[in-house]
Amino acid sequence: MAISLYCLPGLTRLTQALAVASVPLIVPAAAGAQEAFPNRVIRIVLPVAPGGGTDQLSRLIGQGFTERWGRQVVVENRPGAGTIIASEIVAKAKPGGHTLLVTTSTHTMNALVTKKMPYDTVRDFAPISQCLSLPSLLVAHPSFARSVKEVIAIAKARPGEILHGSAGKGSNPHLAMALFAHMAQIQMTHVPYKSGPPALIDLLAGHIALTVSGISSSVPHVRAGKLRALGVTGSRRSHAAPEVPTIAEAGVPGYEAMQWYGLLTPAGTPSEVIAMLYRETAATLRVPATAARLSADGSDVVVSTPEAFGEFIKSEIGKWAKVAKTAGLTAE
Repeated sequence: MAISLYCLPGLTRLTQALAVASVPLIVPAAAGAQEAFPNRVIRIVLPVAPGGGTDQLSRLIGQGFTERWGRQVVVENRPGAGTIIASEIVAKAKPGGHTLLVTTSTHTMNALVTKKMPYDTVRDFAPISQCLSLPSLLVAHPSFARSVKEVIAIAKARPGEILHGSAGKGSNPHLAMALFAHMAQIQMTHVPYKSGPPALIDLLAGHIALTVSGISSSVPHVRAGKLRALGVTGSRRSHAAPEVPTIAEAGVPGYEAMQWYGLLTPAGTPSEVIAMLYRETAATLRVPATAARLSADGSDVVVSTPEAFGEFIKSEIGKWAKVAKTAGLTAE
């Protein structure tokens, strides 16, 4: 590293000479030290197409990181294979905290329906924090059905004929519908898509009859009369759509299927970097304006420590394994 003597004003020639002479002793020590995090562009990979709750959350987190750290954050949409494509990218990225995955509850379900996974759901990721918990909506094309009970009646009269779409095999919407069908004792046919938005587009066009969709994505279409909301997947009504009953209220007692979003990074990332990412994620989500914006879409902000999020992921794997077995879903 070259240092110009002219950048050291006010020093005597002797002091300048001593300063320059000391440089070789300082530089090797600095070069050998670990660079402070973050020291380059932060990449947030998400497993869905642009639009929807996951995309919004990712951009809010990215904006918060940029404001706090002054580093550029790139949000990269990599939909497909029920979140597996995006997850594999992050699992195989260099550890260090500069590559992050905003994932959903589908992350814990993929191994239940996919035999040859390109990564290990637990071992290959370092948890940072759960971010959100939220119910979804069971929505139908207006020409199909007006209520959950009507869906059940049609399905029993025409077993296997009703088409429902989801963000891919093993996704939260897929298993949420599988649980619904099992509990209602009906048969329907699943149509997988690369992510939720394309399924919603086909529902709007009338190519499929039903889907389970995020509230933020589907409510605008419901209020415009283009879709019909039949039920909320949570155990209580959503404050974002209080007029819509829960599926349990509407005809399937005991039904519940919640979604969650969380933040992961490759395994092997230093614990101090994980701790910093957790603190900044928590601070970003707790900004009143951010929390209010997420709440307006029916989400509840959930900030959990890396350790607690890791345990939560393991518990979710066990929970949905039971659902998959009960619904007769097998890995292919």
